[in-house]
Amino acid sequence: MYKAPVEEIAFTLKHVAGMAEAIDGGLLGDLGEDLVDAILAEAGRFATEEIAPLADIGDRQGARLSNGEVKTPDGWRDLYRNWAAGGWNGLTAPEDFGGQALPHMLNVAALEMWNSGSMAFALCPTLTMGAIEALNVHGSAALKEKYLARMVSGEWTGTMNLTEPHAGSDLGVLKARAERRDDGSYRIFGQKIFITWGEHDAADNIIHLVLARLPDAPAGTRGISLFLVPKFLVKDDGSLGARNDLYCHSLEHKLGIHGSPTCTMIYGDGKFGNEKGAVGWLIGEENKGLACMFTMMNNARLAVGMQGVAICEAATQKAIAYAKERTQGRAPGWNGSGMSPIIDHPDVIRMLLTMKALTQGSRAIAYACAHAIDMAHRATERREDWQERAALLTPIAKSFATDAGVDVASLGLQVHGGMGFIEETGAARYLRDARIAPIYEGTNGIQAIDLVIRKLPLSGGEQVRGFIAELKAIAEAVSSSNLEGFGATADRLGAALADLEAATDWLLARLAKGKSAEALSGATPYQRLFGLALTGCYLAKGGLARAADGAGESRIALCRFAAENLLSETVALKDRVVNGAESLAAARAVLA
Repeated sequence: MYKAPVEEIAFTLKHVAGMAEAIDGGLLGDLGEDLVDAILAEAGRFATEEIAPLADIGDRQGARLSNGEVKTPDGWRDLYRNWAAGGWNGLTAPEDFGGQALPHMLNVAALEMWNSGSMAFALCPTLTMGAIEALNVHGSAALKEKYLARMVSGEWTGTMNLTEPHAGSDLGVLKARAERRDDGSYRIFGQKIFITWGEHDAADNIIHLVLARLPDAPAGTRGISLFLVPKFLVKDDGSLGARNDLYCHSLEHKLGIHGSPTCTMIYGDGKFGNEKGAVGWLIGEENKGLACMFTMMNNARLAVGMQGVAICEAATQKAIAYAKERTQGRAPGWNGSGMSPIIDHPDVIRMLLTMKALTQGSRAIAYACAHAIDMAHRATERREDWQERAALLTPIAKSFATDAGVDVASLGLQVHGGMGFIEETGAARYLRDARIAPIYEGTNGIQAIDLVIRKLPLSGGEQVRGFIAELKAIAEAVSSSNLEGFGATADRLGAALADLEAATDWLLARLAKGKSAEALSGATPYQRLFGLALTGCYLAKGGLARAADGAGESRIALCRFAAENLLSETVALKDRVVNGAESLAAARAVLA
């Protein structure tokens, strides 16, 4: 059974990602370490004692659709309401609407624990939090006054409606349409697919954020508008009115996250109301909806990265527990009677340490991204620099952590052996759930495109170069520490960062010459190269932090393992970035 690693999460927040320094600098208001610890402890308790015990029920039962209404798995409706009553939905929400306005770092740490308990359950509040942010930033005062407080409290949930059957990531070709009405409202018509928690029985109302096109809109992404479309219309006094003209047509039958209803939504076919068309209200300006939606999507991309971290943690815990109990063969040096626990076999140790290193590295990357977001809003100086740092880290946090989630969950099955392939052990669920995360909220290939085309050129490339310089300082600190436990860590970190720097310079040079096809050929290996280098550096930073108080042996040992066993991949990744484009183009005909 999953147990929230509260101490590990707190350590990473404070001493690796930068929270302690921000607290000491007075950048997080009245927030102190004692309050941070208290919030994390209670979040961990809820995830361990309330969410995790219902995860298997959600996986077995799944969400069920009947007559357009979705019933969540047994116990989930009460679970959600208890979660909302705890105030968790409003951790980072604005105080004007009942939120607590706490740092984003705390929220992503809590999201990790919710997702480790049950990724399918945590998807509901994840989408609501993104909808809250988009509405708060771009919505009119009237819309915020009517909807935000109930969304912040968790009484109402939110969704994000982008995808259509013919339009996956290419939103420029979406066909959902909107028509103006004289009273300032709009009527929405169309079909949306893959809508997470688009219909359910856990909350009293569902607030859909829907992308649609006006009749006179420009073609492509320049002609997209964003609309707020509630399941139930809301009266002026805040009470619920008539059912809006929208409904869930069907639920997707998925590989994993069974408890999360993934809906096909129909808007405006006359099923409800006296007039065809779902009633909606414009968020932001006409034809500028994509910019509004990107506020929500960027929030969601880091949240999805946290899903990867969460699966890593839960799968690692399960694998270690099994390896301690399962006996088979006699490990080298085993002196006991009978068979030894498999955790004593070198290959199992290798797998478990790989899982642990990827878990802690992914966590640190995601928390560092959240820290940059916080500093972009709260720092007294360098705000633009922090904003660029957050932009740079977001695609890496999303992609590296979700790829790690799949890899770690797969290794977890391998540790379990044949029993891992049996559903009753619970290891398979992590792999099934994890597999969606590299796909949605922009596939990891799209994240790589974003990283290379949009993020590397920030400030003429100086943002990424400055970041690499900071990482080099960590490697130099390891070298100057003279701690024997680090082994060859300093050299391996230095080599990995040299690979990262060389690949970065090559990509920036290709972009400067207008050779984007060559740059994009190496985007995905570059993204992994960056993530591995960050993993090594952040593990080293954690080891150095604990070495200062004389308790860093285990962290330093894990850092050394990662440096000497995982970072050797970076030289091959750099070679794929720099030399892979020509062979990729030459082999294209093979796919004809």
